[in-house]
Amino acid sequence: MLAAWLKSDAFPRILPFALFMLFVAAGGLVPAPVPVPPGEWDARWIYAARALIAGIALVLLWHRFEELRSTPRLTAADWLLALIAGVGVLVIWVMLDEGWITFELGAGFDPRRFGSEDLAWPQTIFRLLGLAIVVPIAEELFWRSFLMRWLERQNFLAVAPGSVGMRALVITSVLFALEHSQWLAGLIAGLVYGWLYIRTGKLWVPVIAHAVTNGLLGGYILYTRDWRFW
Repeated sequence: MLAAWLKSDAFPRILPFALFMLFVAAGGLVPAPVPVPPGEWDARWIYAARALIAGIALVLLWHRFEELRSTPRLTAADWLLALIAGVGVLVIWVMLDEGWITFELGAGFDPRRFGSEDLAWPQTIFRLLGLAIVVPIAEELFWRSFLMRWLERQNFLAVAPGSVGMRALVITSVLFALEHSQWLAGLIAGLVYGWLYIRTGKLWVPVIAHAVTNGLLGGYILYTRDWRFW
């Protein structure tokens, strides 16, 4: 049974995301990701570990992601669509940040050095790499490439993205929203990224849009020092 699962097409699309979420869950069992005095254990390194472990899984399984390895070449229209969508989701994300449209937002990941306004760059860089590269690839492989198509047919690789119906798009987007504290912004993001995959048939388009959103969000966080978004 295990051998069959490891050879299944679902396994490589689930594993990186599952590893990442295990670290997210573990984060609730350790001290908050805030600066600590020298010599004390820095819980912020768990964020570095989750990006590193999930990233290694993506690299090792890359040969099994056919939709990323052999996708048709992206056109200028694909890049423009991804850029506009990514920026649009970012604007929505920073606007829908309080009230009933969110679950409780915590203090977030504070990347500063202890007792200083300077950034602790090793932790900050790992956090940004995870946010802008690992998360977009792992989440789009799981939510859009796998789950959205699997809801149409268990043999999901046989499902053309353009044939995915509204039911699968909505269910996937709702579940994607529940993964995020800003659930309404997450719902809109899920609908946007899912629509991009259906519209273009190329997983790289929502991956790039997602990376644009997250990368710019990282820049916004560092500029405004609003750590809640982390």
